[in-house]
Amino acid sequence: MFFFLGHLSIFDIMFTTNIVPKMLCAIMNDGVTISFAGCFIQLEIFGISLVAECLLLAVMSYDRYLAICNPLRYVYIMDPNLCIQLVVVCWGLGFTISLVTVIMTSKQDFCGPRIIDHFFCDLVPLLKLSCSDTSAVILENILLATPLTLFPLVFITVTYIYIFITILKIPSTSGRQKAFSTCSSHLTVVGIFYGTLVSLYVVPSKGNLLNANKVLSLLYTFVTPLFNPIIYSLRNKEIKVALRRYAFSKKEEI
Repeated sequence: MFFFLGHLSIFDIMFTTNIVPKMLCAIMNDGVTISFAGCFIQLEIFGISLVAECLLLAVMSYDRYLAICNPLRYVYIMDPNLCIQLVVVCWGLGFTISLVTVIMTSKQDFCGPRIIDHFFCDLVPLLKLSCSDTSAVILENILLATPLTLFPLVFITVTYIYIFITILKIPSTSGRQKAFSTCSSHLTVVGIFYGTLVSLYVVPSKGNLLNANKVLSLLYTFVTPLFNPIIYSLRNKEIKVALRRYAFSKKEEI
């Protein structure tokens, strides 16, 4: 689990360092300038982080499924080689899918106003600036990106159904609580990440809903990476003890 958490942290760092600095400059200066190449590099890194995190969350749900539903076979199945292979697949698909989208988008003719109505170079705002036919890019995004978003969500849902069924079969209350605690953090992260992601692409991006989409984009590019380490840290006993000591020391000072 901690091996996968390390890579989840890398994806979150890529999210924030890729988008937040430019976003803060835009807020302070009422706009910011970005080069053509810089815009597409930002889109590439964003795509890698987004696709890879979707897949990694599915991998982590499979890890929790094995740990709870097949504990005796967990070490045998989830060996270091399989962990590395799963992470390589996440990175590889994220890089490939994002690269295809970036290449196809960069070949568009941008002859209109070069002002992006967003706080980073996302695909939809970029396509709105194109004066050429964007149907091929949209079709490619639907055929590649949509399955890589929905299939992991379906997989996570199915694995957690089996996990909950297994937990309910545990006779003792303490056993059920212990089993649920091993997957509660991951379930919380999945809910926040996929909740904002699905809302972003299900809600129509027309009219006044454009601002709502910007807020949702901000949630999964900035707020979710911010809360992920907090959510997982709350399960760590050492961190809990340190927080209690800090709170107790503050009370004594008061």
